[in-house]
Amino acid sequence: MSIKSLAVTALVLAISLSTYAADAPITGFTAANAAKEQALESQFDSKVSVQDLRTWLERLAARPHQLGSAYDHDNAEFIASLFRSWGYDTTIERYDVLFPTPKTRLLELISPERYTAKLVEPALPQDRTSGQTAEQLPVYNAYSIDGDVTADLVYANYGVPADYDVLARNGIDVRGKIVITRYGGSWRGIKPKVAAEHGAIGCIIYSDPRDDGYFQGDVYPKGAYRSEYGAQRGSVEDMPVYPGDPLTPGVAATPDAKRLDVKNCPVITKIPVLPISYADALPLMRSMAGPVAPPDWRGALPITYHLGPGASRVHLNLAFNWNIVPAYDVIARMRGSERPDEWIMRGNHYDAWVNGAADPISGQVSMLEEAKALGELAKQGWRPKRTIIYAAWDGEEPGLLGSTEWVEGHAAELAQHLAVYINSDSNSRGFLNADGSHSLERFVTEVARDVQDPERNVSVLERLKARQVVLASNAEDRKRARDRELMRLDALGSGSDYTAYIDHVGIASLNLGYGGEGGGGSYHSIYDSIDYFERFVDPDFVYGVVLTKTGGRMVLRLANADVLPLQAGTFAHTVSRYASEVMKLADDTRAKIEEQNREVQTHEMELAADPKKPFVAPPIQPVAPYVNFAPLQNAVAHLKSVAGVLDRASAAATDSANAPRQVALDGALMHLEQALLGPGLPNRPWFRHQIYAPGFYTGYGVKTLPGIREAIEQKEWAQANEQIAVTAKVLENYADEVEKAAK
Repeated sequence: MSIKSLAVTALVLAISLSTYAADAPITGFTAANAAKEQALESQFDSKVSVQDLRTWLERLAARPHQLGSAYDHDNAEFIASLFRSWGYDTTIERYDVLFPTPKTRLLELISPERYTAKLVEPALPQDRTSGQTAEQLPVYNAYSIDGDVTADLVYANYGVPADYDVLARNGIDVRGKIVITRYGGSWRGIKPKVAAEHGAIGCIIYSDPRDDGYFQGDVYPKGAYRSEYGAQRGSVEDMPVYPGDPLTPGVAATPDAKRLDVKNCPVITKIPVLPISYADALPLMRSMAGPVAPPDWRGALPITYHLGPGASRVHLNLAFNWNIVPAYDVIARMRGSERPDEWIMRGNHYDAWVNGAADPISGQVSMLEEAKALGELAKQGWRPKRTIIYAAWDGEEPGLLGSTEWVEGHAAELAQHLAVYINSDSNSRGFLNADGSHSLERFVTEVARDVQDPERNVSVLERLKARQVVLASNAEDRKRARDRELMRLDALGSGSDYTAYIDHVGIASLNLGYGGEGGGGSYHSIYDSIDYFERFVDPDFVYGVVLTKTGGRMVLRLANADVLPLQAGTFAHTVSRYASEVMKLADDTRAKIEEQNREVQTHEMELAADPKKPFVAPPIQPVAPYVNFAPLQNAVAHLKSVAGVLDRASAAATDSANAPRQVALDGALMHLEQALLGPGLPNRPWFRHQIYAPGFYTGYGVKTLPGIREAIEQKEWAQANEQIAVTAKVLENYADEVEKAAK
């Protein structure tokens, strides 16, 4: 099908779906109460102001406000004052956390020529806040160790495990070397982690213009993309082991908390690591020798990409101030009128690496506008059935510090009272992105159905579905996208403040925002500024309004529903798909091992015939043993057989006037996600959810059925069988809870 035909198809689809009945059903509400809810949401919409978003963004992003800074604390007090003015019971909770800042940063090319990296992003006359140098954090990676190392340079592409296999096949050993990798392919903290595992003594991460620069479009300030000296700050804390304060894993970082010694902390890097711009990377990589990099490793620098080592020799010297600083979480509550012990929680962080207009203030101001509108409704006499809690988190950027410490400190009461946590972070023009617990798929679909996209004048659901039809790669996928009733939520990995909720205490969670059409190369730089945001990200703040209306509807519906709109059927369907995936992964992995062993044997015979033939042979791998998926298959079958019963019972309870029955059902529904918690994943017990987790070697990227999937990927076959048993047990527990709830 041609691009023109696809566009016409998408337009017809959007038009055909562009209206919906004013009395469209809302899961969890009786028909009468659904009509009241829609009327309330119309009132909510009328109280949303674009000017508020602009005013607050310009106030909160006016100066750098990293964790521990004076303006960060000022912002916390300002946000708290807003919540109090709207009628919320508001507190600021403090935690004392480790946050290193740099005192020495030196990167030199010492041969075959001399070059000292500038490591500075220049102020621009077109960007009014870019010259606030006295308050800006310099370009660095938080939680890198101190180190002074000199070595040859090796280029490792994105620095993920598979890239080191390519280096090995080219006969390149990184032991005793400094590795340079480009941003992308995985979360940045994985790059020094994998480099250290392979024996490297230092790591440099640069932004290649192919991924993040002039290859994409005009650079800032002419265009939106990263300029030659723009660089990406960021944390390299090993968050797949545990997030939060590195020194207090599993407990809140209060004054009396027992703390680890920095030198014994498992989530601080083992080697020094530094991010640089592509202008600073060019002299280092231009002088490299060794084999030419594979085609898919080549970026957009005007050089031939070589792997090294040899020729380029560099000196890296880093030292940090290992300070304990305060993190201030703003917590605002509106007590429920009928079910105050059931909580709905909404959060967005407010700290930034520098000014952070897009990340995170764009999301923060939309959340504040939600809270303001709800406060105005409350002043007019409305009260939610359930308690609503808003949280403005501090310390997200270094490692989800504020939210993780708060969750660890309040874990027992959250397990008892919290039904759903809704997170947002950055926001931009474009399409709805919603990830989360699959029990909430119908809920999210209905909200997206009822929010209008300002650019296309159709619902955000319709626009998203039209895009999926256009982007589908074949007729079958297009039909599937067109016919799918519900939005398919992507599973949550990590990377924002929902992590502790879903992964550690088992709370059904969502992460939402809009994007895909705004911004470019400002991420974690001094150019994530008011001027950049108002030119390239959301100039008229219209998608800030859309996020407010989306998040606001979610909070209102969860707070007001007759029965919580959590469904076991959508979760059961998704888990069944995950089970099929890991079984296929085991078959594919076994077949790949056999194929690789055949290739090695063939090459060894060729080498025997021609000893001069260049080849570095990997070792023969043992044959993969049998993996017993029967317990997992049985647990999934049990779950699928009972999930529909609960969903039908929930619908019946919604239509019932029996309030005690509804409350009892709520109590069962809100604790279902906790049944998916296990004893903790191998080598990282902080992560207790057996269905979703960030990957050990992906960082932000999710691994579903993580214990099983990662054991197979690492060819730990005994562990795979163990994790199948653990996962099957939690699914059986979940199915048992579903049956109890249905009764």
